[in-house]
Amino acid sequence: MAAIASAQRLVAMFATLIALTVFASPALAASAAEIDADVAGALDAFQKIEGAPAFLGIARGVLVFPKVYKAGIGVGGEYGEGALRVGGKTVDYYSTAAASIGFQLGAQSKSIVVIFTDEAALAKFRASEGWKVGVDGSVALIDIGVGKTVDTNNIEDPVIGFVFGQKGLMYNLTLEGSKFTKLKKN
Repeated sequence: MAAIASAQRLVAMFATLIALTVFASPALAASAAEIDADVAGALDAFQKIEGAPAFLGIARGVLVFPKVYKAGIGVGGEYGEGALRVGGKTVDYYSTAAASIGFQLGAQSKSIVVIFTDEAALAKFRASEGWKVGVDGSVALIDIGVGKTVDTNNIEDPVIGFVFGQKGLMYNLTLEGSKFTKLKKN
């Protein structure tokens, strides 16, 4: 009984830590210059992946989250900040946040690039106050791991998401339920 109670306390403390990390992160927000520098680095890394530059060539807009942190034991959360670039220039800043319940264990950081290949999909995204994947629009997710390549011939979706640069161990890879919210940056 004592072991079960101890385990329950540990899970509760970890869930609290995740909640504080996810929801307190805006207080520790990066500056616009820091986000822009991180976005440029993430895009450089993305362009080195075979096939990825072709997607950037057809992009009407590119939403980049250079560092998204995720952790969970049964209950999980993730948070990251990034920028939307149109025509190679930053036009807005965004955060991504998600919470989940289910089979998950571990912690990781990852980079996310969301490419809008359709002008109407980009306009709908930019007009929204908060855009939730799977509710406000779907994202065709492509996992890019070590040694993987991207084939542009079979992808015709208006919004395509790429997850790459994973560091750490986390079971459960998805963008479903992620919410992208516009940030005010100077």
